[in-house]
Amino acid sequence: MYTLNSAQAQQLADQFGTPLYVFDLQELYARVNLLRQAYPERVELCYAMKANPFLVPSLEGTVGCFEVCSPGEYHICEAQGIDPRGIVVSGVYKEDAFIRNLIARRTPVRAYTVESCAQYDLLASAAEAEGVRIPLLFRVTSDCQFGIDASEVKRLLVQSLTNPLLDIRGIQYFSGTQKKSLKKVRREFAFLDSFLQELAANLDYVPREVEYGPGVPMDYFEPDGAVVDAEQQEYLQGFAELLDQMEYQGPLVFEIGRGIASTCGTYITKIVDAKCNGGQNYAIVDGGMNHLVYYGNSLALHQPVCTIVPERDHTDAPLWCVCGALCSTNDILCKQLPLADGKIGDLLVFHRAGAYCMTEGISLFLSRDLPSVVLLDPQGTPRLLRNQVSTFPLNMEG
Repeated sequence: MYTLNSAQAQQLADQFGTPLYVFDLQELYARVNLLRQAYPERVELCYAMKANPFLVPSLEGTVGCFEVCSPGEYHICEAQGIDPRGIVVSGVYKEDAFIRNLIARRTPVRAYTVESCAQYDLLASAAEAEGVRIPLLFRVTSDCQFGIDASEVKRLLVQSLTNPLLDIRGIQYFSGTQKKSLKKVRREFAFLDSFLQELAANLDYVPREVEYGPGVPMDYFEPDGAVVDAEQQEYLQGFAELLDQMEYQGPLVFEIGRGIASTCGTYITKIVDAKCNGGQNYAIVDGGMNHLVYYGNSLALHQPVCTIVPERDHTDAPLWCVCGALCSTNDILCKQLPLADGKIGDLLVFHRAGAYCMTEGISLFLSRDLPSVVLLDPQGTPRLLRNQVSTFPLNMEG
């Protein structure tokens, strides 16, 4: 049911300390294969590395490309030797110097997304200044801060299609994450079909590919992994049926982060104090909401999938509120965790923690160290990717 059993969690905690992130490559590859089998052959997977940058080297060659949304993410790929031809340079804010440097270096990236008229002007002027032909994806907005209105995309396409330095690779459309409703997906496919047909009829333009964010949902709170798997299979089957009904039957690229990374990750933290205040049991752990935020703001309203090590019978056990090491009343990981004879030194193992929790946390709050990160290869052998990192690099001199 879970990526790590209790014995493995204890062994890893003893070897690398806590708090600790563990990412299991066997589960990661199984997840990618599940998605590949669910989608038709015309679909290529793009990994949104903001979900978990530690997985990037392990996914090269397993997914078709990577989406990077900042210079920092690009430099991570560069340092790991990722082929730039597999990188989509995305992001709602593209720094002028970074973009011009990439183009001046003639870096052969897969594509640059265009998310505003200002971004279009930047990319077009940089291409002209260097005399370099660059590939573009025009991002159509889903009525939020990302992308461009469909009417503006059409206007920019008219300018671009006759520009020899602009290679219009295709259209990008992303409307959000955790989409649980296939009705919403159906509406999005209808919009895409209509828009693409309009481009073909009015501009004689047919994209070489369409990049779409499917927003594969992930249930973080259902304790039964078999139930989660069954719901996923049902959702993916319905999604594939909607794909078959689209008028557009050309190449698709699905940009996925959470749907690829979530299940391969485990977060391990240790009880460092225990008390009872006003009849409520409290367990204080050495981690906290600065490390584990993939549940969003609803963490205290739902029971996350968590196992306790050493294992024991927690049937009819007292309920404990598990709080992190931050001096904040918001730092609650579990509000009502059944815990029999909770002791200092017990491990709490949180599952489905492979996406976002290590990147979205308020990591500098209280200046706690960043957790170690361990990767398990497909044979289960651990490898330390990052030791604990101090968060107090302040220069107090001068």
